[in-house]
Amino acid sequence: MTQKTRGYLYVLLAVTIFAGQDAFSKLLGEKYPPIMVVMVRFWAFAVFVMIMAAFAPGGLRRAFVTRRPVLQAFRGVLLVGEVVIVVFAFVTAGLAMSQSILQATPLIVTVLSVPLLGEKVGWRRGLAVVAGLVGVLVILDPLSVAFDLRLLVPLVAAFMYGFYSIATRAVSRDDSAMTSVLYAGVFGALAATLVGPFYWTPIAPADWPAMIALCICGATSHYFLIKAYGLLTAVEVQPLTYLQLVLSGGVAVLFFGETVTVNMIVGALIVVGAGLFTVWREHRVGLRPEPAADI
Repeated sequence: MTQKTRGYLYVLLAVTIFAGQDAFSKLLGEKYPPIMVVMVRFWAFAVFVMIMAAFAPGGLRRAFVTRRPVLQAFRGVLLVGEVVIVVFAFVTAGLAMSQSILQATPLIVTVLSVPLLGEKVGWRRGLAVVAGLVGVLVILDPLSVAFDLRLLVPLVAAFMYGFYSIATRAVSRDDSAMTSVLYAGVFGALAATLVGPFYWTPIAPADWPAMIALCICGATSHYFLIKAYGLLTAVEVQPLTYLQLVLSGGVAVLFFGETVTVNMIVGALIVVGAGLFTVWREHRVGLRPEPAADI
C-alpha cells in the first residue's frame, strides 16, 4: 500500500467516524444539555491528545511549548463553543440541514483570511465565495413562508469554526500540529468544565454506550485526520471530507426521519463546488515561487 493510498484510507475512516460522531451527538443532544454532552466528549479528547503527546518525540513537555500561548488557549475555548452550537444545531435545525450549511466553512475561512491574516484573494476565489453564499441562501430558502430562524444556528457555528481555522493557521506558523491539537483538547476541556457542571444531568444507563461511542469517535476521527494530513496535502484531503455531508445526510434520513429537500441538495452542491474550487485555487497560488495576487 502506497503512502497516498494510506492517506486516502485515513481520510475515509475519519469522515465515516465523523458521521457517526454527528449521529451520537444529535441522539444525546436531544436528551441532555449540549454543553454537558460536549464536556464529557472533551474530557475524553483531552486525555487522548495528552497520551498522543506523551508518546510523541519530546513528550508532553515539548508539546506544551508554544510561542502563542494566548492564541492557542483561545482556540480551545473557541472550538468547544463551536461544538456546543453544532450539537444544538443538530437538535434544532436538523442533522442534514446543519451539515449542508456547515460546508460553507472553507469559504468563510477564505473571507476571514483577508482582514485577519493579510492574505490576498483574487477575483476567481472571490467569485467562488459569492457562489458559495448563494448556495447557502438556496439551502436556507429565506423567501419561503416556512423560513425558520433556527436555521441560522448552524450558520453561526460555521462562522465560529471559520475563526477557529484562522486561529489555527496563525499558530501553525510557529507551533507544530501536535501542540495545536494538544492545546485545543486541553483548553477546550477546561473551558467546558467551567460551565458544564452547572448543566449536569445524570446519564441513564441505556445512554452510556452512546456517550462512550461519542468519546471514541471524537478521539479516533481526529487521530485519523491527523494521520491523513501527515501523508496528503490539504487539496487532496478536502474533496473527500465532503463525503461527510452525504453520510450524515443518510444517517439523518435513515435514523432520525429527517427530510432532504431539493433546495438543500442544490444549495449543498453549489457550496461544495465553490469550496472545492477555493481549496484548489489556494493550492495553485501557494505553488507560485513568489507571492502574487490571485488573478
